[in-house]
Amino acid sequence: MSDFIHQFVPGKLGCTVLVLHGQGGDENDLLPVARALAPGAAFLSPRGKALENGATRFFARVSQDVFDETEVRTRTAELAEWVGAAAARYGLDQTKIYALGFSNGASIAASTMLLHPGVLAGGLLLRPRSIIEPAELPDVNGAPVLVIGAAGDEKMPAGASEHLARLLGRAGAAVEMAMLDAGHDLTPQDFSVGKSWFSKVLNPGQK
Repeated sequence: MSDFIHQFVPGKLGCTVLVLHGQGGDENDLLPVARALAPGAAFLSPRGKALENGATRFFARVSQDVFDETEVRTRTAELAEWVGAAAARYGLDQTKIYALGFSNGASIAASTMLLHPGVLAGGLLLRPRSIIEPAELPDVNGAPVLVIGAAGDEKMPAGASEHLARLLGRAGAAVEMAMLDAGHDLTPQDFSVGKSWFSKVLNPGQK
């Protein structure tokens, strides 16, 4: 298995946030966001290996809204395998790894849950879309998922986030959906809603 360039930050909570950047990002981009949203968690932040016109991604595209299913499956499998290996390397509880993904990173987090159930315990998906729909949906067994879309997102087709939320719901995820009056970029409301969700999921005993 080939490694991903990545950052690992130990935590105190016994859970890990898998940090998945958007197009053109790297392993450092979302770490400040992750620290703000899930204080005390460990962070595992890989850099995507696919390139599109020089921009780093977790999977490539055929065109703006067209995906190669083989590419998606291959990239998703590679990431899922690496997460398991990294968990073993760093002594992480593999039942408590939650995704924090933005755009391209959020979309591969969703495909990981659908194609490799059990690798992720849930996730916060910011500006995601569905990139693959398995013929037979898995049972993700009530995994908590928060999908945050934006009504003015110029980089996603209309209804993309809602469609993904419904798909994950049909696969058995405990899905919450927020639709913000915003564009593709993150806003203070994303931070507010996301931090509240992570606090509930990672610290279930706290009020």
